[in-house]
Amino acid sequence: MTSPFYTAEHEAYRDVLRRFVAREIEPHASEWDEAGEFPRELYARAAGIGLLALGFPEEFGGVAVDQFMKIVVSQELARPGAGGIAASLMSHTIGAPPIARAARPEVRARVLPEVLSGQKISALAITEPGGGSDVANLRTRARREGDHYVVNGEKTFITSGMRADYLTVAVRTGAEGGSGVSLLLVEGDTPGLLRTKLKKMGWWASDTATLHFDNCRVPAENLIGEEGQGFKLIMHNFNSERMGMAASCTAYARVCLEEAIAYAKQRTTFGKPIAQHQVIRHKLVDMAQRVAASQAMLEMLAWRLTQGESPVAEICMMKNQATQTMAFCASEAVQIFGGAGYMRGVKVERIYREVKVNAIGGGTEEIMKDLASRQMGL
Repeated sequence: MTSPFYTAEHEAYRDVLRRFVAREIEPHASEWDEAGEFPRELYARAAGIGLLALGFPEEFGGVAVDQFMKIVVSQELARPGAGGIAASLMSHTIGAPPIARAARPEVRARVLPEVLSGQKISALAITEPGGGSDVANLRTRARREGDHYVVNGEKTFITSGMRADYLTVAVRTGAEGGSGVSLLLVEGDTPGLLRTKLKKMGWWASDTATLHFDNCRVPAENLIGEEGQGFKLIMHNFNSERMGMAASCTAYARVCLEEAIAYAKQRTTFGKPIAQHQVIRHKLVDMAQRVAASQAMLEMLAWRLTQGESPVAEICMMKNQATQTMAFCASEAVQIFGGAGYMRGVKVERIYREVKVNAIGGGTEEIMKDLASRQMGL
């Protein structure tokens, strides 16, 4: 893949990460998917190549990176075609940024080094059973009592929810609406915190949970930012999350294309490889066209972000573009594989199962269109 946006540094780390993925993740992807989890030791191994530290402040063990290094990471982690592993392994990229940005200095100094070294797991808890992405109307409440907040409510669809040591939780500390939303750091061993594991269509290797808060007492110093600042911090987080998802989805589409090409060259029907049938060749070209267009849009948006722009509408459209490309390529790849594509254990089958979680997570396709239209003044 030739692009003017990637430097020798980007390519050097791509090589390191590609070898790590080939050695530590890809051989186990099917096994971990069937098991519904991956070994906790993988976090420490990922930290060993600096993966968990990317994008966080150096004073806590982090490494400053640009938008294109983030694309490299998202796309190399997509190569095994196992989204659940990448989602949980990198859940700190949505759970920890608010901590790095706005937590008390002593909290940052205690929490971030543990997370970035792979000793502890960080997760983000915003979605509620009845609220979805309607953050401004969340119902989980935190009532101030002396030196603590008392938290009551529920969160659901929480990635790394079963074993996270640190939960960045959106709570209502004030009146209705976004101005009453705050963020609290809730530690995993807090009395009154109960977790229920969820079974899913895809992302099997990612532990996903519903969290129940029953009079959980959280130290007041665990407030992230100030009361009422949570909504702004969450919205800032969403743009980064959506760019990461767009990069991953484009890469999953590319994996489907590569797998389909390889299969079409070796699968024979009616006396010749199916790649020699025009209908298959056209399918592959359609897939390649969509992948190329999505990657180009992604990289141009990344460049605009490096220039200090905040193209919110285009980021929303980019997420939809990437998830639609993934959906198309996954469907076509399974079709090209035929019966073999319906069997568990092949990449295209796993990716096909994971299409919808990407089209829903981080804001549904419908929400992305609505946000984009508002940004466009429509």
